[in-house]
Amino acid sequence: MLLVHYGFGYWFDPTYMLVLIGLLLSLGASALVKSTFAKYSKVRSMSGLTGAEAARRVLNASGIYDVRIERVAGNLTDHYDPRSKVLRLSSSTYGSNSVAAVCVAAHECGHAVQDAKHYGPLVLRSTLVPAANLGSTAAWPIFILGLIFSMRPLLTLGILLFGLAVLFQLVTLPVEINASTRAVRILENTGILTSGELTGGKAVLRAAALTYVASLAASILQLLRLIILAGGRDRD
Repeated sequence: MLLVHYGFGYWFDPTYMLVLIGLLLSLGASALVKSTFAKYSKVRSMSGLTGAEAARRVLNASGIYDVRIERVAGNLTDHYDPRSKVLRLSSSTYGSNSVAAVCVAAHECGHAVQDAKHYGPLVLRSTLVPAANLGSTAAWPIFILGLIFSMRPLLTLGILLFGLAVLFQLVTLPVEINASTRAVRILENTGILTSGELTGGKAVLRAAALTYVASLAASILQLLRLIILAGGRDRD
C-alpha cells in the first residue's frame, strides 16, 4: 500500500501490493538457494575434485577445449561469458570440493555446452540482451512521464519496454533449466558425482532454478501493475 505522487497530488496505490508480493517471492527464493548451497557446501564430494577441476572435466567430456576457467570474487557469482569463452567461478565454487561447488560449476559448464551447440533459447536470449537492457532502464521513466502528462502513447511505450525485460526473463528460464539438466547428465555419465551425491546436487540446482522462477513472477506482477495503473489513468 502506498500513497503515490506523480505531479497532481497524492492517491492511494493498492497495486503496490503486487510489488511486495514479488519482493517476498524473490527474497524467499534467494534465502532457499543460499541455505541449500550452504548445506551441501559442507558435504565433500567423494571424487575430491574442486569446482574448477570438475568444470574442466565436464568441458572436456563435452568436447570443449577452448573455454578458460577463471576465479572471480564473491559468493554465487558464477557465470559463463559466451563472448570471451570464459567460465568464471566464484571463490565459494572455484577451490571447493563440495557437492554444491561441483554442481554449480557443472551448471555453468552447461551454458558453455549450449553455446557450443548453438542452443536456440540461448541464442535468442543473447539477441534480446540490448532490448532487455533498454527496457529495464527506460520503461519506468517513460511510463511515469506518461502518468504525469496523461499521455497514452508514453504509457503504452513504457509498458512495451518493460515487456521486453519480462520476455528476456521468460527466455532465460528454459536456458537455466536446460543447463542444469545437461550438468546432471554429464556428472552422472562421467562418475564425477555418485548417485547419492547427485541427490544433493539436484537440490542445489532446483533451488537455483527457483530464483529465476521467482524473478520472472516478480517481473510479471510488475508488468501487471503498469497495465493497471495505465488503465486507471485512462478512467481518470
